[in-house]
Amino acid sequence: MVSPRTPVAAAANGSRQDRQLGRQQSITEAVMAEGSVRIEQLAERFGISVMTVHRDLDELESRGLLRKSRGIATVLSTALVESSDVYRSGRQLEEKEAIALAALEFIEPGQAITLDDSTTVMHLVPHLQPKGPLTVITNTLPIMEQLRMTKGIDLLGLGGQYVNWCSAFMGRMTTDAIAALRSDLFFMSTSAITDDIAFHQTLDTVDVKRAMFESASKRILLADHTKFDKRALHAMLPLSAFDAVIVDSRTDVSHVRRLRDGGVNVVVAKKPSPR
Repeated sequence: MVSPRTPVAAAANGSRQDRQLGRQQSITEAVMAEGSVRIEQLAERFGISVMTVHRDLDELESRGLLRKSRGIATVLSTALVESSDVYRSGRQLEEKEAIALAALEFIEPGQAITLDDSTTVMHLVPHLQPKGPLTVITNTLPIMEQLRMTKGIDLLGLGGQYVNWCSAFMGRMTTDAIAALRSDLFFMSTSAITDDIAFHQTLDTVDVKRAMFESASKRILLADHTKFDKRALHAMLPLSAFDAVIVDSRTDVSHVRRLRDGGVNVVVAKKPSPR
């Protein structure tokens, strides 16, 4: 027999869940706006206990949105951990768009192109249809969602283990699928550039990007100026291995000159037009 109080209890539970989701959204927005915030400050700001903040952050961390370390909630990348794609997608928007427009010049109708999970490469996606017909190979769920109904685009989605922080599929299943394919072009970005080598924080990402690199005839690196100021743990590929490295107009001329002197084909994207 169903208790007559059940609908009331269900409503109360739904209300609590709504409040929790709303609070977690507010916490996420606050941390993303500031980069990092102390947990005690979040508790005071939202009028909740430190324990509640910890529980919310545990949930948000499991979804790849934020992380907590030593009493601080943060979205900023470190040498060991990359920030979430939700945070990265809102950074250097004009520079990434300019780089994507420069990258379009390498694409020709009829090609098969591979796209990695980077937010810089995501800026290419809205511009692909006029370049069709194309075959697009990717492990990135947002790219699949954007292109799945696009006329003139044949979409090949790479499966594997889904990873929240980058909204992409990773692991052995992914690299095995890549190894069975050959594409004309591969576009990728990187977390950091050190000693003219592309680096990333996670080995799974390195494995997937390297597999994509090896399966493509031509490889293009997209890197905004901030990549030269960052550090990451795992070396991926030297910039000299790419057919072209596209940077934005804010990249220090010393980096451009050094790379070109070393034989790297550096393309400096045009300065974004004023809005």
